[in-house]
Amino acid sequence: MTPVSDRVMNLGNFLTQNARRLPDAPALIHGDDITTWAQIQARVGALAHALIHDHGLTKGDRVLVQSANCLQMLETMFACWRIGAVWVPANFRLSPDDLAYLAQSSGARAMFCGAQFPDHAAACARHIPAIIPIGASPLGPDHDALIARHMGRMPPEAAMTRDDPAWYFYTSGTTGRPKAAVLTHGQMAFVVTNHLCDLMPGTTEQDTSLVVAPLSHGAGIHALTQIARGVPTILPTGDRFDSAHLWALVERHRVSNVFTVPTILKLLVEAPSVARHDHSSLRYVIYAGAPMYRADQIRALDTLGPVLVQYFGLGEVTGNITVLPPAHHATDDAAMRIGTCGLARTGMQVQVQDDQGSELPPGQTGEIAVTGPAVFAGYHDNPDANAKAFRDGWFLTGDLGHMDEQGFLYLTGRSSDMFISGGSNIHPREIEEKLLTHPDLSEAVVLGTPDPVWGEAGLAVCVSRPGHTPDPQAVLDWLAPRIPGYKRPKRLILWDSLPKSAYGKITRPMIRQALIERGEWPQAPG
Repeated sequence: MTPVSDRVMNLGNFLTQNARRLPDAPALIHGDDITTWAQIQARVGALAHALIHDHGLTKGDRVLVQSANCLQMLETMFACWRIGAVWVPANFRLSPDDLAYLAQSSGARAMFCGAQFPDHAAACARHIPAIIPIGASPLGPDHDALIARHMGRMPPEAAMTRDDPAWYFYTSGTTGRPKAAVLTHGQMAFVVTNHLCDLMPGTTEQDTSLVVAPLSHGAGIHALTQIARGVPTILPTGDRFDSAHLWALVERHRVSNVFTVPTILKLLVEAPSVARHDHSSLRYVIYAGAPMYRADQIRALDTLGPVLVQYFGLGEVTGNITVLPPAHHATDDAAMRIGTCGLARTGMQVQVQDDQGSELPPGQTGEIAVTGPAVFAGYHDNPDANAKAFRDGWFLTGDLGHMDEQGFLYLTGRSSDMFISGGSNIHPREIEEKLLTHPDLSEAVVLGTPDPVWGEAGLAVCVSRPGHTPDPQAVLDWLAPRIPGYKRPKRLILWDSLPKSAYGKITRPMIRQALIERGEWPQAPG
């Protein structure tokens, strides 16, 4: 049967609903500045009118955004959606040249750019007809000036279908150029519903959410979920990560949920300030982006209580692959499925497949594939990438793992992380988990490096806990009885810290590059 209609809600209607139901309630809190839902709605309407009448934007046009987290950034999101334009946020830590690539590849017709990024604006000027500053700038009328000029105007919400693009979600680009995953209005409505169902059930306007990551990616999806329920969002002040400031905000605003990544959660839990502030209001501390090592899980649970929620997901599936709720977290190893990232998200189907696309039985390792309403519409203007990413309707994640008999998924690592030593496939995560049970180690990454005898051999790069300086060989000796000999790293190096991506993740390509720059990467045989 042919559907009678494929029209869906314009995502901008979430804001409209809140302005009607909760006009005077706080929507966004940034330091001492509080903006209500009615105020944001009025500002978004004025900005949307300006995009139409001052810059000639229409439905389907792309709008690039280069901005640190702020009220104005969220306003650009809803102004774009109101007129049917596509929001294209960039991680503000990208270089000007990297941003210029996004400007060109997205085909953006306008750009909002923080005044503190003049080099980024200059790099994009040849690709984008209109650049609108956020903050005072010689480039012309800024975001707030446009709003003041058009205040009182409210263009109607554009009619949208399920597959109309809403957001170009750029992948992090750890290998090759970033790709724009196309997120649509219908797909995102499912994602928001799923997040509320699986990650933070019972969320209402009585909750409060704290942002600790760039709104351009996962934190933006999380913020949209909060907006859907009228939850006020707290933006930290300052440009740097400050654990004491974040814990003070949790106490002051009775924060009930936080979205973050394991490396940031680890820093928050290990900070002395966690003991100085009341965090009993926390109901859900959601971590994603990478698996969390068992030792860090236990410490977080001991410190914060039963509030951890893990999800596994990629930008292409908008985080919606599996979930491990608080009831499945435990400090007692016997009471927890150690290493699992949880069960399939509501409405989603997950399989572990072989190279031909056949589902593998429980316990066998293969590539994780997913299908369901949260899967993106494909990569923008990239048919080759789309052909590689999909097989028989399944999105291929590039992650390896296995399932148990009950359907709990266990990640082994990225297919690109695996290395082969002496003919044996080695997945670094198992080794890293063991290393992090050593009392003197805080972080660990294992890579396969060229080796004249074995083809590849493991190299462990570790960070010790404050006040500890273990001997590398002693650590390898300690590891010896805990892991098969063929999996044991040949070398172990201690660094003061590990480089992290703009998203707070530890990535092997960055570690490899740092090893090369330090002259510690072995030469290939021959």
